[in-house]
Amino acid sequence: MTKSRLAPLTTLRSAQRHPGDFRPSIAAFYAPEAAIHVVHPFNTCTGAEAYHDAVIAPLQEALDGFFRRDDIVMEGQFEGSDWISATGYYAGHFGKDWLGIRATERLAYLRFGEFHRMEAGRAVESYIFLDLPEFMIAAGQWPIAESPGLTRGYTGLIQGPASQDGINRPAADPAETEKSVTMVTEMLRSLATKDEAWRPYWHDNMVWYGPAAFGSFVGIEHFASFQVPFEGAFGGWSGGASGNGMTVHATRFADGPYICTAGWPSLTGVQIGRFLGQDPKGQRLFMRVCDWWRREGDLLVENWVFVDIPDVLLQMGVDIFEGYHGVAAGPRKVSAD
Repeated sequence: MTKSRLAPLTTLRSAQRHPGDFRPSIAAFYAPEAAIHVVHPFNTCTGAEAYHDAVIAPLQEALDGFFRRDDIVMEGQFEGSDWISATGYYAGHFGKDWLGIRATERLAYLRFGEFHRMEAGRAVESYIFLDLPEFMIAAGQWPIAESPGLTRGYTGLIQGPASQDGINRPAADPAETEKSVTMVTEMLRSLATKDEAWRPYWHDNMVWYGPAAFGSFVGIEHFASFQVPFEGAFGGWSGGASGNGMTVHATRFADGPYICTAGWPSLTGVQIGRFLGQDPKGQRLFMRVCDWWRREGDLLVENWVFVDIPDVLLQMGVDIFEGYHGVAAGPRKVSAD
C-alpha cells in the first residue's frame, strides 16, 4: 500500500523494525510541540523528546532487543484533517522491571495502537494505546482477579487480520471507504440498546479482540455474553458517536474495508453494577477507547479494541501503578475538552 499520507509512518516503522536508537526517527516523525496522549500512567507528553524519554526509552531498557511489528496500517480523513493509524506489537526479552512490573526473563509482547493527526508530513496530535493489562497478565502480575478476561474470555497474543491484508492493500475504492465508515457509525449508535440493535451489523462468527482484562471472544453469542453485562454495569451509557457533549471521537475514518476510531475519552456511563471487582459508588466513569474493524461485504467480521483500563480503575480509586515514580509525563484527563 503506497500512499503519501503513510510515508512518515512507513519511515518510522522501518526504523523501529530492529533494535537501535529510536530517538532520531521519533524526532523526525513528530512536530516540535506535538500533543502526544498515552495511556495511564503516562497520560500526556509534549513533543518527541518527552515521549521518547518517558515511554520509548524505558521500554527499550526493559525489553532487550526491543522492536516493533505492525498488523494494521491505514490512512484517511476526519473533519478535514489527515490521519494515519496503526496497531501491532512491541516485543523483546523482558529483562528489567518496568512500571513496577517485575521482569520475567522471557520474550514479552506489548500490544500498541496509535492514531496521528498529520500536518505538513509530521504528527501534531497523537493518541497512543498500550494494553498494559495484557502485558501484566502474561507476566502473571495483573492484580484484578475479577476480570472477564480471566474468567470467560481469551487473553494472550492477538492475531492480525484473517485476510492478511492489514498492511499491503491496493488503493481503496472511495465508495467502499464511505460504506465502511457509515456502517460503523450506525453500529456504534446502536450499542447499549434494549433490543441489541448492533447485532445485524456483525457476522455470526465475528471475532472481538478485546483488551486483555475484558478478554477476546469468537461468535456473536459469546461476544454478547460479555457485552450485554458490560453495558448493564452502567447507566446513562453513551459513546463518542452520540454527540453527548461529554465524550468525543478524536478521529473516525475508514480505508477501504478497514475502519478505526479513537476517543479520549470515548465512552461514559454511571457505574451501577460491580465492575472489575469494584462495587458501584454512583460515579460517572470515562473510558479512553479505540477500535479497528474489518468489514466483509455488509458485515463486520473482526474488531480490535483497546480500553485504558488502568485509567478506569484509577477513577474507581484503584491505582495499579501506585508507588511508581518514574514517569516523566503530564497529568491525565478525565473528560473531553
